[in-house]
Amino acid sequence: MQIDGFTEEQYTPVRRVFEQLVGEGCESGAGLSVWRAGREVVRLSGGFADTARTRPFDAATLVQPYSLSKPFAALTALTAVGEGLLELDRPIAGYWPEYGRAGKERTTLRQVLAHSAGQPRFPREARGLDPLDDAALRASLAAAPPEYEPGTAVGEHALTYGHLIDGVLRAGAGTTLGELFNGVVRPRLGLDAWFGVPEEELHRVAELEYAEPGWAERLPAAPWLRVPAGPLDPATVNSAAWRRSVFGAVNLHANASSTARFFAGLTDGNGPVAELLGPAVHREFLAPQITGHDEVFGTELTWTLGLLRDGTKIAKGGIGGSAAWWSAGQGHGVAYLTRRLADHSRVAAVAAALGDDLTVTPLES
Repeated sequence: MQIDGFTEEQYTPVRRVFEQLVGEGCESGAGLSVWRAGREVVRLSGGFADTARTRPFDAATLVQPYSLSKPFAALTALTAVGEGLLELDRPIAGYWPEYGRAGKERTTLRQVLAHSAGQPRFPREARGLDPLDDAALRASLAAAPPEYEPGTAVGEHALTYGHLIDGVLRAGAGTTLGELFNGVVRPRLGLDAWFGVPEEELHRVAELEYAEPGWAERLPAAPWLRVPAGPLDPATVNSAAWRRSVFGAVNLHANASSTARFFAGLTDGNGPVAELLGPAVHREFLAPQITGHDEVFGTELTWTLGLLRDGTKIAKGGIGGSAAWWSAGQGHGVAYLTRRLADHSRVAAVAAALGDDLTVTPLES
C-alpha cells in the first residue's frame, strides 16, 4: 500500500519496535501516531488503559503527558496575544499588580513562556497547599521573589508554568487558561485534548502508573516537582477531581493522533496554528528565544515560547516517557503517549525506528 510516497514496508521497523515494547512488558499502555503531508501514516496502540487491565488502550484513549502540556498552555497565552488582549513584552505587573513585587516588577510574558522568569518551582511556602487550589498557588507565585533575575537565566518552569500563564490571562485578558483553550484553541485546531476533562469524556482517560516503586523519588528533576505534593502521585492524578481541574504545566489530557497532527502542522505558515495566531505571533511561537544552561535539565537548550528547538526538530517531552516532535528532515509529526511512568528509552527507540535522533533533545522534564 502506498501512503504519501511511502510504502507500508517502510513503517515496519517502528511497528516492530512498538509491538516489542508492549509484548515484552516494557510498555503497559501507549499510543503512537505519525502524520505526514496532512495524513496519518502510522497509528498504533497497545496494552491497557487501566491498571486492572480490563480496558484496552486504543486510539481514542486520553493520556496526561506531563510537560508535553506546556506548548499547549503557551499556545493559549499566544492566542490572547494574537487577539490583542496581551503583549509579550509588557511587564506582567501591568495586568496583574499583585505579581509586580519582590523583584518581579519587570517580568514579561515572553520571559514566562521562554522559561526565563525565574520561578522554575513553587516557593517553600506553598508546600502544604492543595494542588487543586489554583488560586492559592497563583498567590504564592505572586508573593515570592524570583530565584534569579528574570531574563538572565533559564530553567524549565516545571510545575509553575500553567499557573503563571493562567494568572496573566485572568488579570489581563479576562479569561482563564482552561476557558480559552477549551473554548477557542481546542475547536479551532480540532484537537482531541482538554485542560479540564469534561465529565462525559472521563471514561477515555488512561490511569497512570509507576513502572517501578519509588520512581518519582529518583527523578533528576525531583527538586522542582516536590511542591505542592500530588502531581506525581497516581492517587492524585488518577482522580476525577484532578482530571477535571486545570494544572496547566502538566495536566493536558490528549490522545496520540491529535497530538501528532498538531506537531505535523506546527511550522506550516498556512496551517491551522498559523491561522489561529496570525503570522507575526506564529513566528514568535517557533523562534528561538533563549539558549543557555537549563538548570532543570542540566544541559544547554534552546527554548522557543514553549517548545525546544534542536536543529531540524521542534520537540517537547513529558516526565514519565511521553513526547512529541516535528522533524523537518523527515517531514513528519510524531507523538508517543504512555501511561507507564518510566524513562524515555521507549520513545527513543520509536524515534530511532523512524529515522529521528532525539539524543540531543532532552525530554525528561
